[in-house]
Amino acid sequence: MLTEADNLLHPELLKQELDAKRDEFSRLAEDRARDLDIYSGQFSRLVESPPEAFRDLSRSQSCGAFPSTEMFDRRSLTIAFGESWSNHEEARNWAAGILDGRTTFAADGSQLFAEREVSLPIGAVQIGWFENPHRDDAAYEKNARFILLSPSELLSADEPAIPETRVSERRFREEIETALGFFERHRGWESRGERMPVAFYDGTLFLSIALERTQIQTNMIERLAGLIKASERTRVPVVGYVDRSYARDLMTLADELRGHSGPAIRTVDDVSAVARAGITNWGDRTPFFFGRRRGLESYFEESTGESIAGFVYLRTTADGPPARLDVPSWVFRSGLLDQLVDVVRAECVVGLGYPYPLETADQTAVITVRDREVFLHALQGFASENELDFRISRKAASKGRRR
Repeated sequence: MLTEADNLLHPELLKQELDAKRDEFSRLAEDRARDLDIYSGQFSRLVESPPEAFRDLSRSQSCGAFPSTEMFDRRSLTIAFGESWSNHEEARNWAAGILDGRTTFAADGSQLFAEREVSLPIGAVQIGWFENPHRDDAAYEKNARFILLSPSELLSADEPAIPETRVSERRFREEIETALGFFERHRGWESRGERMPVAFYDGTLFLSIALERTQIQTNMIERLAGLIKASERTRVPVVGYVDRSYARDLMTLADELRGHSGPAIRTVDDVSAVARAGITNWGDRTPFFFGRRRGLESYFEESTGESIAGFVYLRTTADGPPARLDVPSWVFRSGLLDQLVDVVRAECVVGLGYPYPLETADQTAVITVRDREVFLHALQGFASENELDFRISRKAASKGRRR
């Protein structure tokens, strides 16, 4: 019999459910192993194929990815790092050499929304950023910005959308605007003789929507494309860092190359197949691939039809799966990719497997459960002072006491 003192998650009930689905998990494991074998073989054929084998895909905007010259030159899915260290101190010394005098940056956001249990729909976004010049004569900047979203902003009639979606969209927009500010501040770094700055973006630069898009979603895709184009215009590199990607762009390319245009097998993804195909050592990466994901028309240059962004997979931990780095194509074409990837490696050494600027920006931006309680309390006090009709339902108050 369960009592009020029991935990909300009851271990015995969880075990019963896991036992009941044991056969289902076993079948999935068998299917996954089989599918990994299939795509490992396909990836081997992919890297061994000559450039002319991709001629029919050269103008495709929906083949998932398209190989760069790196793949044809290397004939391998693995570009080895080539450095090794005896201990972490040696690794940190290497990282210090890469980062010395180089400005790195990251911005991240957190959001808060007064749910339907609260009579006044209101939200908030907090954007945190971390900019580190890595110089003894200049201090780093760690700061945040708080933005309150009023009911009139959340209940706009421009397009049907739940208020929380508008909060998410505003957070997304503010993160992009903060990164754009970094681009402008560091425009002209080459002419000033500075080391190449790097902006980290938390997440993919390829935001794809499977279902019919809303205008808000279209705007978000356009903003990401605008971020990539601004990076090229200012010549300040940005890297979209995805710690655990579930993308299937390379699998789509492999399928298209062999003439199968159906959906990629769903039990595995690029990361799993790439790890199986040879990205096994810390610091190793794949060649650069141009992104050719379906539905991202704004990611192609009108004059040339070439993609404005691409990606590599990079192993940043000894035992975890490779991370995905989304990178503007101009960085590769300008010969700056190796330098950028070294910066990512170095920041992952400092951050013990995760880029330190992103970790710090996240800590600066985060809104905790306690922060939410403070927000609601302050909002209720504000409403009372100004005789506004605002109240928190008993259910919301009960949640706050119990969680």
